[in-house]
Formats: sequence, structure tokens, C-alpha cells
Amino acid sequence: MEDSGKRRILIIEDDSHIAEGLKLNLSLQGHEVDIAPDGVSGLQKWKTGQPHLIVLDIMLPGIDGFSVLQSIRLADERLPILILSAKGSSEDRVKGLTYGVDDYLAKPFNLEEFLLRVERLLARVSWAGGTGALQPAGPHALPQSYAFGGNRIDFGTSTAVGRTGKITLTEQEVRLLKLFIANRGKPLSRKQLLEIGWGYTGVMTTRTVDNFIVRLRKYFEDDPQHPVYFRSLRSVGYIFDHENPASS
Repeated sequence: MEDSGKRRILIIEDDSHIAEGLKLNLSLQGHEVDIAPDGVSGLQKWKTGQPHLIVLDIMLPGIDGFSVLQSIRLADERLPILILSAKGSSEDRVKGLTYGVDDYLAKPFNLEEFLLRVERLLARVSWAGGTGALQPAGPHALPQSYAFGGNRIDFGTSTAVGRTGKITLTEQEVRLLKLFIANRGKPLSRKQLLEIGWGYTGVMTTRTVDNFIVRLRKYFEDDPQHPVYFRSLRSVGYIFDHENPASS
């Protein structure tokens, strides 16, 4: 069998019968398959297992599938992800594509069609010569560098130039900045920032988000006490907008 047929696949699915059935059939195709029953463990297994493809349900306990998808895309824009969900409306499909999913199959599904879609995605990875080589279209794809006001962020080197000079960004800061930029002009709740930005595990609190915002304001705002870019929205959360900045 060709090497492209021996790929690691992660199934993030809370229905154990569906998950085990998919694992059996994918294993018979020669793949190595792991299962995560919820969003938090799914993100952990993605980080440690480095799968070549993810099969993702939307309705998951803890962190839902759309948040899992967005969290992965903050770090990896190329890993093939196939949503397999009972939520099959046009609105859900559009949302999945907007967040960077590569394929979408609604439940109930035809097993043969599912296996063909998996093989198609893995074949495209193999043709491109990498463990993950699909570039998602849409607004979620981010440039390597990003400028606003007098600030510039270089995601390739995890550095930035702000009002205080050159800054070395932590991994958490990079993920938060990517999330804000990908959703610029859109309100984000503290819950979204925790779940999507860090794969909230229950250890962090909403105060953690506030502390990071304070740090970003010190980096990038001319007057951190009166921010114009990273603004608070009462009873909502935060919004990043440099096209129509206004004081909070």
C-alpha cells in the first residue's frame, strides 16, 4: 500500500457508536485512528497526535465543533478537516466554510461516500507533499504580517513592533491576536476568547482574558487607559477594530 494510505486520523465525536464504527472502517482502509469524545480532549489530541486529517462533529460537550475548528485554524490553516454533523443546514455549511473547513457531510450519511471524501482529502495532502497542505479559502486565512495604526505584527517570528518598541509575543498572545484580526469589527465574548483562543479546559477564568487584553493595550495602544483598537463592550466582551476606532 502507498504511504499516502497510512495516515493518522482523529475523530472528534461524542456518539461512541458512530465514532467506533468510523474507526473500524477507517482502520480497515489502513489508517491509524484515534477518537476524542469532546472538544477539549479533541484539541489536546490534535496538539499531541499531529493527525493528517480530522473528522469533526459540531454538537460536542464542552467546546462545540465550530469553536474547535476555529481554534485549530488559528495555528494550522492547512490541516484537512471534514465536518460530519447532524446540523446540515445551508447556514451551518456556510459557517463551516467561513471558519475554514475543507469538506462537510451531514448525518445520516452514506459510509461509502464518507470514505471516498476522506480519501480525496488525504490524496490532496499527498499530492502537495506535506502532512497537511490544504489552504482554506475565505476570511479566516491570515497574512504572515499585519499592520494597524503605527503597529506591525509578524506572525512568522511571533514578534511585533508597538508603541514601546519591539515585542516578543507569547504563543497565547499570538493566538489571541489572530482571533481578533480574523474577526475584526465583530464582538467576541470572553467565553469565545477562552474556548477558541485557548481551548478552555476549566483552569482559566474570564479574568485571564481581561489580563491579556490589558497586556495587548500596553503593547499597541497610544493611551492604554483609553483604548481605540482593543475596546471593551459592556456585558459582551471585546472588539478589535482599526478601521473605525473609537474610545470605549
